[in-house]
Amino acid sequence: MIRTEKLYKSYLCHTRHEVCAIQDISLHISKNSFVVLHGPSGSGKTTLLNIIGTLDRPTNGKVFMSGEDITSFSDIALSRLRREKIGFIFQDFHLIPRLTSWENVTYPLIPLGISLKKRFERAKILLEKMELGDRLDHSPEELSGGQQQRVAIARALVNNPELIIADEPTSNIDDETCAHVLEYLTELKSGGATILVATHDVHFGKIADVVYKMKNGRIE
Repeated sequence: MIRTEKLYKSYLCHTRHEVCAIQDISLHISKNSFVVLHGPSGSGKTTLLNIIGTLDRPTNGKVFMSGEDITSFSDIALSRLRREKIGFIFQDFHLIPRLTSWENVTYPLIPLGISLKKRFERAKILLEKMELGDRLDHSPEELSGGQQQRVAIARALVNNPELIIADEPTSNIDDETCAHVLEYLTELKSGGATILVATHDVHFGKIADVVYKMKNGRIE
C-alpha cells in the first residue's frame, strides 16, 4: 500500500544551520499489515509519519500510495486524500475544546456534506464501541486522558480509512487504556485496515507484522 524511496527531510533552525530529521529511508508497507516504527525520541519517527500521512512534504525522495506518487499531488489533492483514506491518532489527542465528544468524532465529516443526523448516528456507534456511549455530550475537559484518547481513536475511524497512522498512541494514557488501544488496533487490522504506529512502547512489537527500528533519522 505504501512505498517510500530515499526519503530525506531537513529543517533550517534559527541559527540557519540545517538539521536533518530523516535520511535515505526506503520502506514497503503491505496492505492490511500492522507496521511499527520503534525508536527513542528524536529518532525521526514522527517526521516519517507526517510525510507518509501527507501532513508534511519531504525535502527529497518520493512516497507512493497504491502505486501513485503522492509527493507530486497538489495541497488540495493531498487534503482530499487525507479526508478519504487516512485516519490519524495523535499523541496529544488534538480534540477541539469547545466541541462535545460526538462533535469531535464527526468533525472530519463536515466537508463531505454528511447530514447532522447521520454524523451523530455514526459517532454514537463508534463511541459506544469505545465504551463511551454515556459521554456523547461531554467536552474534552470533562473526560480523562484515556477517554480523550478513545474519542480520538473514534475520530480516526469515522471515515472508514484504509490507512490508520498513530503517533505514540499510548504515551499519555494508563496501562488499562493502553491495553484497550492495542486491542482496538488489532481489531481494525482484522477488519482490513493498514496500521502504521510510531512508538517506543515495546508491547506493540508483540502484535506487529513488521517492526522498523529507527535511530538518528535512519532505519537500522
